[in-house]
Amino acid sequence: MTESNEWTPNTLYIEVTGAGLPEVDGLFVPSTAPPAESESGTVSSPGYWNGKMAWDRADGKSARSPALSYSNTYRSWRICRLDGHLAYDITCEDELPPTDRPWHVYKKGVAPAPKVVIHHSDPRLPCPKPNVVFVLGGPGAGKGTMCELAESQLGWVHLSTGDLLRAEREANGPHAAAIEEIIAAGNLVPSTIVVKLLRDAMEKITRETGNRNFLLDGFPRSESNLEAWYDVFGKDTELPKMLFFECPYDVLEKRVLARAKYTGRQDDNLVSLKSRFDTFKKETLPTVEFFKSQNRCVELDTSQDRQAVYKLVCEQLSEHTDCELANKPLSERAEMLLGLRPFPN
Repeated sequence: MTESNEWTPNTLYIEVTGAGLPEVDGLFVPSTAPPAESESGTVSSPGYWNGKMAWDRADGKSARSPALSYSNTYRSWRICRLDGHLAYDITCEDELPPTDRPWHVYKKGVAPAPKVVIHHSDPRLPCPKPNVVFVLGGPGAGKGTMCELAESQLGWVHLSTGDLLRAEREANGPHAAAIEEIIAAGNLVPSTIVVKLLRDAMEKITRETGNRNFLLDGFPRSESNLEAWYDVFGKDTELPKMLFFECPYDVLEKRVLARAKYTGRQDDNLVSLKSRFDTFKKETLPTVEFFKSQNRCVELDTSQDRQAVYKLVCEQLSEHTDCELANKPLSERAEMLLGLRPFPN
């Protein structure tokens, strides 16, 4: 067994909600129980039990410490009641308590079993600030392709406002009704709602995965987007860096017409492209110019081949990219996106 002094410190937090037994609900923090021998004969260390991470109740009311831990004997994760009797378990050998499967109601538990969420930072404290990079460029400039590559190869999170709006409506989230009403009236969703969705998505991802690197694809599209950003994040907040994908119109035209053969997008045609590009020049370029004036904009020539553009993107994101991820081999999908192998027919 690995010596305890070689273990990675337990810095995770567990939130348990919706249990049939309300006393089980609450926040669980890394265990501080002194070394002890478990039922399998394994000697624990702070934050660990039976060689896996373990947690105590944050309110300290549980008679058992740790209150959420792994049993080698039963090959299961277990959550106990305040009196120390076990209430919920799940048989598996996962390194962490599963969050994607239903737990089993044990002898002293009451249905339904709770939902378990893992936090990578203390949810009682403000969420760590995200590392945000805005990505702008005309239609066909390569924003989607490069953001997908950065997500799959470099570990950055690619967020699209369109995707977030659709997800909010489908999940019937807090802003769903307002969004439905606005869209039904033929109006654009207010920038403040869009930015709040971005903020909430980034906080959720940061807390649940520990990932703080975000690419905001196609944002801010307008000055009103930027004003809403200040309204939500504060007037004194430092502006994120912007990557502006510069590409001549004739190259954009060729790309959009070429991809129209495969995407089936209704707006991939010459008339729509002209309209979208005119809107881009009128509404988005002034925002780009503002970022340039603040020395927060990096222009990338995306008329080059995709491999050259990806190299430039990697360089601009290197400050916050994990070196191990940056050096990993390209996946088959990445090679396809970079034109190094053909897409399947």
